[in-house]
Amino acid sequence: MGTCKTSLPWGEGKTLLTYQIEQWLSLDFTPVVVLGVHNSHRQQDCPSGSLIVINPHANAGKTTSILAGLQTIPPDFAILAISAVDQPRTLNIYQQLIQAHQDNSASITVPTHQGKMGHPILFRNNMRSHLQNIHEETLGLRQVMQELHSVIYQVEFAHSSVLIDINTPEMYRKELQIFG
Repeated sequence: MGTCKTSLPWGEGKTLLTYQIEQWLSLDFTPVVVLGVHNSHRQQDCPSGSLIVINPHANAGKTTSILAGLQTIPPDFAILAISAVDQPRTLNIYQQLIQAHQDNSASITVPTHQGKMGHPILFRNNMRSHLQNIHEETLGLRQVMQELHSVIYQVEFAHSSVLIDINTPEMYRKELQIFG
């Protein structure tokens, strides 16, 4: 995209990073924020209550960030949510997902729109070992989702916002305009 997504403005006086963290904090989650060395200075955008991990291997792929974050998470977590900074969601989406995840005792919960899976992905603690064994060479998280497809609980949303992934300046401008 040509710029660091964590620092993109999102809402009044916030960055995409700050917005995302605040959403999770408002749900009593403890966000584990994994930053690459190249954007480690963005720690200043992380509200108190979040845990910061610097991933020195971020250039080797997304799996290294997931693995770095997993090392920080207590062994007895109830719900793990994997969310990317370029996939902003409203509090309502997070609330609906968490509620469905808990109500259905799901091992993995994903939002969907018209049958297409989106983000964030929620995991129960029993999935930790699967996550700890991901590798970039074997498609990382995608492989876990393929192998465990039968235990994924899908929550259908009427709107496509669960599929948003800001990868271009045009997409950013469009989504920022919608967000307000």
